[in-house]
Amino acid sequence: MVQLTNVVKTFQRGAEVITVLDGLNVTIAEGSFEALMGPSGSGKSTLLNLVAGLDRATSGVVNVAGQDLTTMTDGDLAAFRARYIGFIFQSYNLMPVLTALENVELPLLLTKIPSADRKKRAATALRVVGLEDRANHYPRMLSGGQEQRVAIARAIVNDPKIIVADEPTGDLDRKSADQILALLEKLNKDFKKTIVMVTHDPEAASHARVTHHLNKGAFQ
Repeated sequence: MVQLTNVVKTFQRGAEVITVLDGLNVTIAEGSFEALMGPSGSGKSTLLNLVAGLDRATSGVVNVAGQDLTTMTDGDLAAFRARYIGFIFQSYNLMPVLTALENVELPLLLTKIPSADRKKRAATALRVVGLEDRANHYPRMLSGGQEQRVAIARAIVNDPKIIVADEPTGDLDRKSADQILALLEKLNKDFKKTIVMVTHDPEAASHARVTHHLNKGAFQ
């Protein structure tokens, strides 16, 4: 599902070139649940952004779901993300003026799906995460764990092939975090979603099938 070959990512800071990823090679099989761990600045989120098509490699090849992202235009990448990627972030990024159902429906507004079908899909996604009874609640009426579930429902409403999760339990207490991790396991096992998760939490990483350790832009 994901194949990175000799991937280098650098940033320019004044006259200095900062190497964030240094000749990285990684293969992630379809249907796998893999965690990326490492100290701050090790390149975890950069790697996740490359897989998700949010950023571009300086050199090397990034192949995701059979698509070579390194050759795509910005428009191609946007279409790729809409079709293949579901995003889960540490901050839930919900719209406070929209209900849970409306927040989940948001990605579908960019498609040609009729309104009734959009609402049906959003309701199905909420049911998958166990929040069908909170469809008409606003984010302020939900706990942090429930808000993250709504964010996960929004991530899966497009039926993506890959879910990228950047510290999805970082703002949650242990009980809520464990519920979110159990939900990710369910999406992986029951719905065959490929999941790539950045985490600093060994407990969270233990839920993944494979854990990669990054340090200074390379795997340890």
